[in-house]
Amino acid sequence: MTRRPVLLVEDLTVALPRGADRAFAVEGASFAVAPGEILCLVGESGSGKSVTAQAIMGLLPKGQLEPVRGRVLLEQESLLDAPPSRLRALRGAKMAMIFQEPMTALNPVMRCGAQIDEVLRTHTRLSPAERYDRILAILEEVRLPDPERFARAYPHELSGGQRQRIMIAMALVMEPVLLIADEPTTALDVTTQAQILCLIKDLQARHGTAVLFITHDFGIVAEIADRVAVMQWGRIVEQGPKDEILRRPRHPYTRMLIGSVPSLSPRHPRGRTNAPVVLRTEKLGKIYEPAGFFRRRPPVRAAEAVDLVIRKGEVLGIVGESGSGKSTVARCIARLTDPSEGEVWLGSDPIGRLPVRALRPHRRRVQVVFQDPYRSLNPRRTVGESITEGPVNFGLSPRAARARAEELMRLVRLDPAALDRYPHQFSGGQRQRICIARALAMEPELLIADEAVSALDVSVQAQVLRLLDEIRERLELAVLFITHDLRVAAQLCDRVAVMHRGRVVEEGDAATVLATPRHPYTRELIAAAPGRDYPFFAG
Repeated sequence: MTRRPVLLVEDLTVALPRGADRAFAVEGASFAVAPGEILCLVGESGSGKSVTAQAIMGLLPKGQLEPVRGRVLLEQESLLDAPPSRLRALRGAKMAMIFQEPMTALNPVMRCGAQIDEVLRTHTRLSPAERYDRILAILEEVRLPDPERFARAYPHELSGGQRQRIMIAMALVMEPVLLIADEPTTALDVTTQAQILCLIKDLQARHGTAVLFITHDFGIVAEIADRVAVMQWGRIVEQGPKDEILRRPRHPYTRMLIGSVPSLSPRHPRGRTNAPVVLRTEKLGKIYEPAGFFRRRPPVRAAEAVDLVIRKGEVLGIVGESGSGKSTVARCIARLTDPSEGEVWLGSDPIGRLPVRALRPHRRRVQVVFQDPYRSLNPRRTVGESITEGPVNFGLSPRAARARAEELMRLVRLDPAALDRYPHQFSGGQRQRICIARALAMEPELLIADEAVSALDVSVQAQVLRLLDEIRERLELAVLFITHDLRVAAQLCDRVAVMHRGRVVEEGDAATVLATPRHPYTRELIAAAPGRDYPFFAG
């Protein structure tokens, strides 16, 4: 006997405003989610996944995105025809959503318990004491230790994984029949991501909830999905059971997405043992002293006794979770923060202890590409102005700087004519290419890429990784590549240093570290990589 679906979407079509790059954000989408089932909706940014979720929840911006055809049924009740008052009653009670970035989804001035209580006050007639008991119960269910402490905490006092658990608690406290998870693990470390995926699957199985899980990563699909629907340019191009889609994909777009998932099979090391040393750190450490007179806390040792060497043309990857000290080490090397101990050598020049005024000649020698390209670029300046600013400040004429910018745009495979456009006129992947061009404009000896691909779709991520490798080879650039994902490190790095709690716990050739990890923490990172049981993981 076929189970009646909790969610039924038939021929859903959502129109885009006039002048958009296509007529419809979603066109003719049809799928169903049964009780206790997880359907993964997969596609790149702009494919229509989030618009589909917003249409189901009744959250489409009025006057900008309008459903023009089709129907959406939640337990046989039509959602597209429902008045706003009915949709408000259904949200939280019958259907709930987990968003990608919990820090922006949670109210920063409300305690976490109060935010869960708001859902209960809206949808139930429970007494304050009964609501509080329910809050503690759901916090315990999402595996947060000491529920009373987390109920009192504000969002900024929690880690990313803990905030996401609060979001899951808010979504499930009313035991809705439908849960929509919109990229809920994209910004998380692989180990935290694995925990959240396991938690969602466990809670879904216990409550019998229907889950629509939106993602761009087939590695995640392999871990959590029962069935898969693949979206491209607003259309569902393929759908079916997970194993059928992952092992025998029919559509070229599906095969491309699966092929873009980075594997743990590292390439052969290039052997740079005789190349000149570009960067060396000796016993590098950073201690953060707590601020404030009345709140006495012990100092935080963010990095301790870090010894690194990077040679010309070599890529060294620093791998670890958030809080492991990766970015702190990078900031000390770039002298964006002052080391507390140890030394940093750039070539033969010690720069770790130099005063700020003496650093100016060395600034151009180390350049950084950050995680979020949109925040890295000034939205009020054209990309051409952003790329030429550094060289001009170091004495290059505006005409020569412009010529260099045009050459670099070609190097990162963008049209030089786009130099007069603004950052918002580019996609995320294009903006990251512009940030790479801006860093290369200074002709650095060392390029630091700090989580430079973690916010990108897997297909765009693969393109940027290939681009970085080609640039490294052409310019014989030394690269310090920081990531939380060993799969990504395997695709680019010659050597890998694994950081845990401020210390390097394992270092060596990427092939050796990934094939025969010695440290338990390294083995934990490898085990957390999603999709290990599928061919794309092995490459």
